[in-house]
Order: sequence, then C-alpha cells, then structure tokens
Amino acid sequence: MKDLIKALDNLPWILKILFALPVFDGIVWGGYRLIKGIQKNDLVLMLVGIIWIFAGLAILWIVDLFTVVMYNKISVLAS
Repeated sequence: MKDLIKALDNLPWILKILFALPVFDGIVWGGYRLIKGIQKNDLVLMLVGIIWIFAGLAILWIVDLFTVVMYNKISVLAS
C-alpha cells in the first residue's frame, strides 16, 4: 500500500489533473485517501476516503483540481 501511495504522489502533474476531473476523482483520489487512512490506521481519513469516493463525482472534484493545480498534490483532507 505504501508503494501505491508513493506512486500516486509521484505522478506527473498532467496525470494528477486528469485524475482530478469528475470522471476519475472519486475513484482515484477517494481511493488514495482510503488507502492512506488504512496505511496510517486513521479512522477519520478512512471515512473521508469512503465519502470522497461517492461525493467526489458530484462536487468534491473541484477541491482536488484546485489543490493539484496550485500545489501539485492532493492536500485537502488527505494528510
């Protein structure tokens, strides 16, 4: 799991942007949060990941797109 988190963190900027679009955001970055929560044993991050999987398609993708464009990483509720 640690390798998957590291691989997603090290993706090129353009791929991170593509994964932050509405079609992929919930699956990719929601799964990222869920896996990171499991790896850190953080219940809050796991719950955020589960919520993000479903709500990421609706509205939360905007947050991820903004953070990737501005900071080149997923930073909101993913630490």
